Amino acid sequence: MIETLRKPEWLKIQLNTAENTGTIKRKLRVRNLNTVCKEARCPNLHECWSEFRTATFMILGSICTRSCRFCAVEGGKSPEALDEDEPRRVALTIKELGIEHAVITMVSRDDLEDGGANHLAATRMAIGAMNPAITVEYLSSDMNSRRESIATLVESAPDVIGHNLETVRRLTPLVRSNSNYDRSLDFLETAKEMAPNILIKSSIMLGLGEEKYEVLETMSDIKKTGCDALYIGQYLQPTRNRRHLPVMRYWDPDDFLKLKENALNMGFIYVEAGPMVRSSYHAGNHKELFRKYRAKRLAYTR
Repeated sequence: MIETLRKPEWLKIQLNTAENTGTIKRKLRVRNLNTVCKEARCPNLHECWSEFRTATFMILGSICTRSCRFCAVEGGKSPEALDEDEPRRVALTIKELGIEHAVITMVSRDDLEDGGANHLAATRMAIGAMNPAITVEYLSSDMNSRRESIATLVESAPDVIGHNLETVRRLTPLVRSNSNYDRSLDFLETAKEMAPNILIKSSIMLGLGEEKYEVLETMSDIKKTGCDALYIGQYLQPTRNRRHLPVMRYWDPDDFLKLKENALNMGFIYVEAGPMVRSSYHAGNHKELFRKYRAKRLAYTR
């Protein structure tokens, strides 16, 4: 039996239940919308909802066709039918909340021929139609690396396309359900190849039993795809359910600072690294970086 590690002081979370948190909860409940913040039990939920008034909307239902051992989102073979009105409701909620940078993620939908790409693109179009100034970020599944699905995402012109590698090569079969390390790298490389002027980002977790040299190798593999931005955070076991992997190590904040330095030296243009960092961590703070890429893209297409 693996002994449960005691959580260090720097990972203690101060909950904030300010007015913004309640406002966002009510909007989501009334519109029957999901967020990965809530479904995946993100530790930054109260900070993002109360202080930054941001939320990562999770579309295509609340049941994932994969059951990754790090994730609290419910997995199952019978996901919900597509909700054709969901893109409009997401866009309306974003507008009413005054969100300036919208992050749209998804459950994996291996049951759909396009992996859900057209629904993601429709959500982008709905957001743009209501407020063209909003920057939009995708946090996508690997789409089983279908070029047609990745092209659909690219053609819908988000400001950021993200896909998370999550962990090192050796641990991928243990950590990620029905996923493949090289397939994820191929997604990032294909997206960058198709969209050189869209910012491409990825994220990895630490604390699942990886060694530092493996982390550095993974960071290098991600950079070789042309990926622009990298997020590195500490894995936290979402529940005590045996399905969810235990934390094998809590990496020290100084370790994250050193990894950030390593990543910047590799050529990433932007890096977030720290115990509480997640793939959408403080995403709204980087609007100017995203707008810079938008301007480059517009100039490139003229």
